[in-house]
Amino acid sequence: MISETSAGEASRLEWFKSSYSDSSNSNECVEVATAPGAVHVRDSKNLPGPRLSFAAGAWAGFVPYASGR
Repeated sequence: MISETSAGEASRLEWFKSSYSDSSNSNECVEVATAPGAVHVRDSKNLPGPRLSFAAGAWAGFVPYASGR
């Protein structure tokens, strides 16, 4: 995991939800935003709340693991 983005940088991120998100309850999801060298993750129920930032390589390793669960 890498350090958190400053507030100014975070406001420029373009967040999106997975196409696999449950459309009947769109608040039960995480949102992801990409930036050069990092992937940011937040809880869709708490937009201004805590965010995680991962190095691109760490995220690339996590996605196949999570999709197999």
